[in-house]
Amino acid sequence: MTLASYRDQFAAFTDNGGRAGPAWLPALRRRAFDRFAATGFPTTRDEDWHYTSVSPIAESTFRLVRPAASSVDLSAIAPYLINPSWSRLVFVNGRFSRELSTFAELPAEVDVTTLDDALRTDAAYLESQLGEHARIDHNPFAALNTAFVTDGAVVRIPADCVVEKPIHVLWVSDAAAADAIVCPRVLVTAGRHSRVSIIESFVGLAPERSFTNSVTEIRLDDGARVDHHRIQRESTDAFHVGTVQATQRRNSVFHSFSFAAGARLSRANIYTTLAEPGCEARLNGLYLLSGRQHCDHQTYVHHAAELCVSREMYKGILDDESHGVFNGKVLVDAVAQKTDGKQTNHTLLLSDRARVDTKPQLEIFADDVRCTHGATVGRLDETALFYLKSRGIHRDTARALLTYAFAAEALGEIEIDELRDALQALAFERYNDSVLG
Repeated sequence: MTLASYRDQFAAFTDNGGRAGPAWLPALRRRAFDRFAATGFPTTRDEDWHYTSVSPIAESTFRLVRPAASSVDLSAIAPYLINPSWSRLVFVNGRFSRELSTFAELPAEVDVTTLDDALRTDAAYLESQLGEHARIDHNPFAALNTAFVTDGAVVRIPADCVVEKPIHVLWVSDAAAADAIVCPRVLVTAGRHSRVSIIESFVGLAPERSFTNSVTEIRLDDGARVDHHRIQRESTDAFHVGTVQATQRRNSVFHSFSFAAGARLSRANIYTTLAEPGCEARLNGLYLLSGRQHCDHQTYVHHAAELCVSREMYKGILDDESHGVFNGKVLVDAVAQKTDGKQTNHTLLLSDRARVDTKPQLEIFADDVRCTHGATVGRLDETALFYLKSRGIHRDTARALLTYAFAAEALGEIEIDELRDALQALAFERYNDSVLG
């Protein structure tokens, strides 16, 4: 879609409800769109996008998804629920489905609602937080999301509250999203010494081409812990760009896991700022690619205070003509003494035509730190293959087992048993099916 087309759609959006709500919201949308219009889509000349061309998105025509009655029912989303007893918010083509959602397992003091409802009940809170963490200045996709923001999920965990079971936010696209852009938005605030696990799933129920452009903002107060998992399983004709931005206060813990197996072209931006002493950030991920899929993970860990720890481990399995990208940066400010950071990326190539570009980076301005980074790219271990074959295991089965083991190691970082088991089953089926044909 050309920039002129986006201008036309933004004008139509503004005239058809984009001015609704408190005065600050249309102003925020306008600032975001003006920023997007000024920068446009990134190109490979931009350092952060050097290995990923978004021209298939920039040169395509995606309309704003139109509100429509949905035929999606519980049976259609059942395979993606992981655990049906968990509290969940379900959005179909960006619109909240009250019929498919449930809040039965939530403590009474926890506030989980939609962005639309929160605008009516606590607009002042949203004004102070929406766009505060995922800044529009340097991220044109975040600016585009903010310009067209309408609905989403808002999760508020009060101080000293521990939410025992995960909260599942499920974003569903069906045939009505064909050639459309959907802009999911999630805002999470975790109060002092609180704890919560959030799972965001992005799934496609139809093979049509669509574009998901999501933004998730997370604020962690002193001593809070948030485990955030994003599961991307959209159509292999879809496009997906997602940004997760966290801000961490003193002694807070942020764990992130990104699983990507769908979309033709996808990018996950995982950013966190360790703003005060004693924080911990643990960022992990796994991407499974085949055909001509392209998947890019960019991480940015900003150590802005002393005595903080960060760990990153991303793994990729690439087959056929797929292309994987890992671009991770750890920035250590001069005041961030006693920083302990480690960053790794491991990639397994199953095909001579698959390729990966990996760029772990450290930028350190403090002099009392312990930071390491590294990357490995390789093929299956021939010695291990030989061992398995010598025990009577067929070569194809041995390859599938070793590939699954590589994936399972990364998935072992997930602490939620049901989620870990579900993703391990997906990985096993993927590579077992490759053997069975």
